[in-house]
Amino acid sequence: MASTQELIHEFIVANFPGDGTDPTPEMDLLEAGIIDSIGVLTLVTWLEETFGFVVDDEDVLPENLGSIAGIAAYAERKLDGAGTAA
Repeated sequence: MASTQELIHEFIVANFPGDGTDPTPEMDLLEAGIIDSIGVLTLVTWLEETFGFVVDDEDVLPENLGSIAGIAAYAERKLDGAGTAA
């Protein structure tokens, strides 16, 4: 099974082609123009549907959603804290 980071990378590349640059894990997706404000909403919806947790409004921050590595770390923190909640 793919890692969380690999799943997120695949989603970003498939849904936000940008200029064709393959984003690195640490690349700032907003600064690079790969994701815009509407893209953040798309990403949040995908995270919620794929991983089964709620992205709280106060969590929509560049450190959580600005890079593939940041998104993966955020998702893993949410999953670790979710326990068996559905």
